[in-house]
Amino acid sequence: MTNHWNDLKHTDCALIIGGNPAANHPISMRHLQKARDERGAKLLSVDPRYTHTSSKSDLYAQLRSGTDIAFMGGLINYAIENGLYHEEYVKHYTNASFLVTDDYAFDEGIFSGYDEGDRSYDNSQWVFQTDDEGNILKDESLSDPRCVFQLLKKHFSRYDIDTVISITGTSKEDFIEVAETFCGTADPNKTGTIMYAMGTTQHTKGSQNVRSYAIIQLLLGNVGRPGGGVNAMRGECNVQGSTDFALLFHLMPGYLSAPNASENHRNLEAYKAAETPSGGYWENTPNFLVSLLKAYYGDKATSENDFGYDYFPKGRRNYSHISLFEAMFDGEIKGMFTWGQNPVVGGPNSRKEKKAMENLDWFVSIDLWETETAAFWTEQSGADPTNIDTEVFMLPACGPYEKEGTVSNSGRWMQYRYQAIEPKNDARSDAWIVHNLANRIKKLYEGENNPVAEPIQALSWDFGQGDYPEIDLIAREINGYDLKTGRTVESFAVLKDDGSTSCGNWIYSGFYPDAGPGEEKNLSKRRDDEDTGMDNYLNWSYAWPLNRRVLYNRASADPQGNPWASDKEAIWWDASQSSWVGHDVPDFGADVDPNSEGGTDAFIMRGYGKASLYSADGMTDGPFPEHYEPYESPISDNPFSKVDLNPAVKIWDGKMNDRGSVSEYPIVATNYRLTEHWQSGSMTRNQEWVSELMPYMFIEMSEELAEEKGISERDKVVVESARGSIEAYAMVTKRFKPFKVKGKKVHQIGMPWHYGYQGIATGEIANVLTPHIGDANTMIPEYKAFLCDVRRANS
Repeated sequence: MTNHWNDLKHTDCALIIGGNPAANHPISMRHLQKARDERGAKLLSVDPRYTHTSSKSDLYAQLRSGTDIAFMGGLINYAIENGLYHEEYVKHYTNASFLVTDDYAFDEGIFSGYDEGDRSYDNSQWVFQTDDEGNILKDESLSDPRCVFQLLKKHFSRYDIDTVISITGTSKEDFIEVAETFCGTADPNKTGTIMYAMGTTQHTKGSQNVRSYAIIQLLLGNVGRPGGGVNAMRGECNVQGSTDFALLFHLMPGYLSAPNASENHRNLEAYKAAETPSGGYWENTPNFLVSLLKAYYGDKATSENDFGYDYFPKGRRNYSHISLFEAMFDGEIKGMFTWGQNPVVGGPNSRKEKKAMENLDWFVSIDLWETETAAFWTEQSGADPTNIDTEVFMLPACGPYEKEGTVSNSGRWMQYRYQAIEPKNDARSDAWIVHNLANRIKKLYEGENNPVAEPIQALSWDFGQGDYPEIDLIAREINGYDLKTGRTVESFAVLKDDGSTSCGNWIYSGFYPDAGPGEEKNLSKRRDDEDTGMDNYLNWSYAWPLNRRVLYNRASADPQGNPWASDKEAIWWDASQSSWVGHDVPDFGADVDPNSEGGTDAFIMRGYGKASLYSADGMTDGPFPEHYEPYESPISDNPFSKVDLNPAVKIWDGKMNDRGSVSEYPIVATNYRLTEHWQSGSMTRNQEWVSELMPYMFIEMSEELAEEKGISERDKVVVESARGSIEAYAMVTKRFKPFKVKGKKVHQIGMPWHYGYQGIATGEIANVLTPHIGDANTMIPEYKAFLCDVRRANS
């Protein structure tokens, strides 16, 4: 989230797309309803299904799964064509004026630099024009045909209303009302927010879906302002924290790129050259990286050995979820841990993923219960145990109230949670397990002298001598400290690349300061509930970076430093103090005069200080979002493009990766969450009362589809895709309606993905049906749009 949960009450319009907060993030609805009650805010629900959120909204607009970019492209075109954009904001805070080289071109869905054989782009053809000194050339009038604004306008001019609704299935009346209402927030006195969840990201163009949201928000001047932003609703209390600490395969803590085996990362200097931009706060990448290496390897990290850079493993392949299970299926991976994860229920093409596990020599499940994944080898799972040689280990883990530590919520607020009860029997916390595992592995390699042992021996693991690691020592390492004085650093601004500072995650620097007697040392424990202005509560917990509550908040003020609106003041320039002051920590140099050079560079993480309407280097599949159909689509001709599927998507061939055609599987399907169940169901389907509330696997279908198929409410039905079939109960509902797509009727169904064969409430697994295909940038699976067919069971 660029903003945070409390901030939602300051919005004038919330566009909720790809998510259902009333059911899955219910506290957020409290803030949205307050915005409506107190500000007259409008709530807009855009979804394939009429959801709980839709029922609480002022307008519901139907959207076929997988067509977000078509819908948002229509909004972008509408805003530009009707002059509904915040021109001063766009000129000063975005790269709208930057001139793009003549190498960049776009031809019917394909950007310049495309290699059809590799299904990849050379983005060196997407760069900006520069002068002899390397400065980016600009056209402040935004009229040059090679400036970003004009290229943006041209790109999305194809997204006229009639073409958009022919693909999305949205009614023309509803689309126009959404466009008029949301684009009305271009008024500087208003702000609008976009809220999204997995319905946005779990597509073959999920990253570009989010980019399209960012573009419309930048055009409207809604980023960095109270009640604005692009806000991701996370599905767990600590998803934000997990990504911050590198649970994504291509990152290290603090969103540093993980070293790989390419020539660009051959040594520390090569990595610095490749990963350090010229300008912007990422110029400090060497400081962050070397401080991280010092945290990893301590005294063993010296300037003579590149601070242990060679100890760190260099990836040679794609290590995303799908890629790992494809390698496992091919027999290339022989051991696996799942830690609070249940891929036999939650993974795409889950029947293939379960089959892949049969090739493992050993498998460790760390969880509260025996999950479907832990029981992959049993007859109950459909396997033949006599043919499976995998040695399975089960380590009982603690529940969330049986352990202590922090969680970082969607708004980046790091909040401490204390242990409430003692764990039962042999259950252990995650911290206990990883601490003891690390110490035992280090002990195994004592005295050995070989390249495998060296990085393990070098690993600095100084979190106390007991079985349980000392939380304060972990917090100190995360925060970072000066190796000469021993004092924790107050900010990542003082981290160095000379080996004099250590820091486990630079974005959290400042949460654990050196404190005097009686002062709180761990700021995530703060619980001062006095509002410090605009509901930011700066003394409640700690938000990264440096306790800022709204990212890019320099853009909340005009170029001269005055708030755009009197009731949406975040920070402002106080000339008498020569400083930025206000209700938030400035996401900008506090003493940077707005009239000085760089005084309007509000987006400090970008090399040029401006937000990206055009992404010259950040995306693998194009500098602008473009609508492509899902991997399995009900139509065969994309009206925006000569290609249907995102041309940069990796396609895995091989057994059990069949792709369904519309002739065999004419119905669009999606999956989603229920209020009553949690993720793969392990924590809820083992609870009697919750299981009683929602005991059975079901699918939702429209009354029209049920009539066509001869299906009645509560009938047992078979849902089949190219990967397999499942049985479920039919829920015949008005919440789904047929779509009109390119003149033909297209049906869509939906189903929860929580069920499996373990626990009290059981049911067949929705992800048996989903394909092994992922987003071109992140590789997140395309769970939300695939093809199937439905029939009555035994018919």
